[in-house]
This record gives sequence, structure tokens and C-alpha cells, in this order.
Amino acid sequence: MRTHQLVLTWIEDQLSAGGLAVGGRLPAERTLAEQLKVSRTSVREAIRILEAMGVVRAGVGSGPDSGTVVISDPTSALGSALRLHVATQHLPVADIVETRVLLESWAAAKAPQDAPELNDAAALLEAMDAPECLSVGDFLALDVRFHLALANAAGNTVVSAMMGSLREAIQGYAAELTANLPDWETTASRLRSEHHAILAAVRNGDGGRAADLVAAHIEGFYKEAGLGSDTAG
Repeated sequence: MRTHQLVLTWIEDQLSAGGLAVGGRLPAERTLAEQLKVSRTSVREAIRILEAMGVVRAGVGSGPDSGTVVISDPTSALGSALRLHVATQHLPVADIVETRVLLESWAAAKAPQDAPELNDAAALLEAMDAPECLSVGDFLALDVRFHLALANAAGNTVVSAMMGSLREAIQGYAAELTANLPDWETTASRLRSEHHAILAAVRNGDGGRAADLVAAHIEGFYKEAGLGSDTAG
């Protein structure tokens, strides 16, 4: 089990046992990391996923609105979502690709030009534009966060939850497929360019173009990694 999945499981258990309730706050990031003997990065990852599921709201700063607050108590639904999160790591690549194209194309077409999540997406692209500082794994982690930010920008909590559940599968399969690429640096450069074009289309209010670019971007990577058009759907 991945370390951040341990955090997710702990939170689910706390919700089930009543240790956490709606309106309550999670322990501080450092406290939770020490308690579960995992890294703070894993705690942050878990909180991001729960936020996408609509279970918590991650506040910043200080005062009554700071900290990570439980905003819903869907114990059974959360359990199902977590099981989906784990199960999707074993789904066929073709199914993941088709689902991503459906969800992300819709989200790109619907996202408003001024969605705050687009600022997050832009910051992630800036981090990805420093190739000398990034390993392949780091690049792919930022890549997935960029796609989740775009999906979240559409404002549909169901789409956000589904994308959050697919997160591990997307990053896992992408990491495996990089071994099939003839030249990672060339591919990474192309992906960066495509990311910028997608974000620009959304910010320009051209949802149709953004949707087309996202679909071509997702399918193109898997095709370049050796999967035929029949596999990628």
C-alpha cells in the first residue's frame, strides 16, 4: 500500500469511529505524519485527494478558517471511493485513456476563464519548465497535478472525485510507459508545449479547442509509448 493510502485509510477509520466529524479539523500535517510514520508529502497527497472528493477543505494561514476541515461525512461513499482509488491501479490502460479523454475534454470545455484553479495549473507548468531540476518521476507527478487542476476548474465535484480516484493509475501507467519512449527529453518538451497550449485555450475562452487539445495530448502520449490507436480508443 502506498504511504498516502495509509493516511487515507486512517482518515476513513476516524470518520467511521466518530473520531472525526463534520466541522472538525485534521491534526497538523507534521503531527499526522509522525503519528502514522509517513512523510509530510504523503499527508499532503492524501489531503489533496480528499479535497477533490469533497470530504475536506484545506485552509491556509491562521485563525478560525485555518487547517484542514472535514466538510462532509460520507463514510460509506468515502470507503467506496478509496476502494476505487486502489482498484484503478489495475485497470487496463485503454480504459484509463478513454475515461481521461471523456472527463478531461468535458472539463476543459466547461472551465470558466477565471477559475482560480487555472492559477494553480499555471504554477505547476512553471515548475515543469525547469527540466534540469526534475527527474522523470517528479515531472510526471507535476503532470498529474496539472491535469487534476484543469479538471477541478470545471467546478463539477463528481468529475473532480473521479479524476482524484484515477490519480494513482494515471501516474503509475505513465511512469511504466516512459520506458517505451525513444527519447524522454523530446517527449517532455512536447508535453510542456501542449500543456501551455491547453491552458491558453481555456483562459482564452475557447473551450472547444481546449477539449480537442486535451484529447490529442492524452492519446498522443500513449500512442508514442507504443500503444496503437485501437488500444487508446
